[in-house]
Amino acid sequence: MRTIAPPFTVAAPSGARIRDRLRVDVADEQVLSLVGQHLGRHQRADLAERVAIGLVPVKDNRRAERKKKLTVVSSSRWAGAMTRASEDQYQLSLRCLHDERAGLRRAVRAITRRLAVPCGQRKGRVRGYADQNERFHKQRRLQVLRRRLAVVEQRIAEGRPAVVAGGRRLLHARHHLAEAD
Repeated sequence: MRTIAPPFTVAAPSGARIRDRLRVDVADEQVLSLVGQHLGRHQRADLAERVAIGLVPVKDNRRAERKKKLTVVSSSRWAGAMTRASEDQYQLSLRCLHDERAGLRRAVRAITRRLAVPCGQRKGRVRGYADQNERFHKQRRLQVLRRRLAVVEQRIAEGRPAVVAGGRRLLHARHHLAEAD
C-alpha cells in the first residue's frame, strides 16, 4: 500500500500577462497599417482558396502548398499562422452549418408534429394549433424552414460554407457606409 505524502504549497505562477495598446508614432503607425493590409489581403486570399478546395480529408487540404505560396510574400511563421487560421475558420464554419441544420430539423419536426393534430385538439402529448389562422402561418413558416434546410444541406454536401472575413457586422457596415459613418 502506498503512503500519502505530506501536504505542500504550490508556488504562485511566475509569469505575467500584460495586455496593452501599442503607443507608436505616425511613421510606425503607417508601417503597421501597410503590413496589416498586406497580410490581410493574403490571409483572405488563402481563406478563399481553402473554401474553394471544399470538404476533403485533412491530408488533402493542400496546406503545405498554400503555406509555401504564402512564404514567398511573408515569413514562414506568418504563412503558417495564416494557413492554420484559414483551416480553423473553415472547420468552424462547417460546424456552424451542422448546428444550423440540426436546429432547422428540430424546428421542422416540431411544427410538423403539431400540424398533424387538428386545431384545438390534443393527440397524446402533442397539442394542435389554437386556430386556423395560427395553423396557416405555421404552414408558411414550415415552407420557409424547409427551404432554408435544403440550402444548408446543399452547402454541407458541397463543403462550401459561407465565410465572411471580418464578420457579418463589418460586411453590413461596408455595404451601408453612409449610415455607418
